[in-house]
Amino acid sequence: MVNVGIIGIGFMGVTHFKALGQVKGGRASAIASRDPHKRQGDWRSIQGNFGGSGGMQDLSRVACYETLEELLADPKVDLVDICLPTRLHTATAVQALEAGKHVLVEKPITLDLKEADRIIAAARRAGRQVMVAHVLRFFPEFLLLRQVIDRGEYGRVLSARFTRVIARPAWSGGGDAYRDETLMAELHIHDTDYIQYLFGMPRSVVSAGCLEAKGVVTHMDTLYDFGDDGPQVSCAAGWLAQQGCPFEHGYDVYFEKAQLKFNSSWGQAPQLFVGKAKARAPKLPKHDGFVGELQEAVNAVRQNAPSPVLDGAIARNSLALCLKEIDAVRSGRRVKV
Repeated sequence: MVNVGIIGIGFMGVTHFKALGQVKGGRASAIASRDPHKRQGDWRSIQGNFGGSGGMQDLSRVACYETLEELLADPKVDLVDICLPTRLHTATAVQALEAGKHVLVEKPITLDLKEADRIIAAARRAGRQVMVAHVLRFFPEFLLLRQVIDRGEYGRVLSARFTRVIARPAWSGGGDAYRDETLMAELHIHDTDYIQYLFGMPRSVVSAGCLEAKGVVTHMDTLYDFGDDGPQVSCAAGWLAQQGCPFEHGYDVYFEKAQLKFNSSWGQAPQLFVGKAKARAPKLPKHDGFVGELQEAVNAVRQNAPSPVLDGAIARNSLALCLKEIDAVRSGRRVKV
């Protein structure tokens, strides 16, 4: 059994705690929170951008600590699940690795490549795994696309277009939080990560976007260069949507013999078009994305083998790609990756 200690009981910490209840071979054995109410299982105040509140939780079989240091001193904890704000990822991950724990950290790995490299180096020195929770790879609609590509029954991908647009976040009103690196690393990195998961790292990117005060990128459209033999891939991402349409993501993927379409605003499954036949909805993988993600992390620890899906080095490349796109918007030039 892999014992997981969750640091940070906010929306994502609650999401991971609930998902671990469905993971085989793993369990939430400990939590750390400075809030005494949360340590007592009162999570009713926790709200997120989907689902209900955290509710009341029975923590009678869970060790509840006030500090990270107390959780790291627990010899039963094998894997530390870091669900803290991104600015705290580096210090927390390094401290957990140096304490001899495996680490799963919420995406993005960090906002700075040097800090990402610091985390990966700490994992190497400690002989422990660092994984990054890029959950989009496990969402049924996106797992389906990967499966269709891998099966190859419709030929190779000729072109793919991805979309992720939200309404302006409440935290975007100014100050240190008003940074496009924060927005894109929290939002668009879902897509940069997924695109490199499907097709590898591009040779270069060309990006155009909308710039506001302080050079902040609020929307951008990117073309990814995969060479003459690679697919034509693009993505639109940003925060220009109205509050009445707060979120949508999806894709249009054109194979040699088929077309697969999905948009979350439809309220229905992806649609597959083959020749003149009417659209049909392929059977989706059944598991919840967060359960699949945490199952992958637990399996990696149990098998003592790096996860090819969650490995921290992959997440570092996703961040690098995202930052290159921001550079391309600002410079108006093609940027090598």
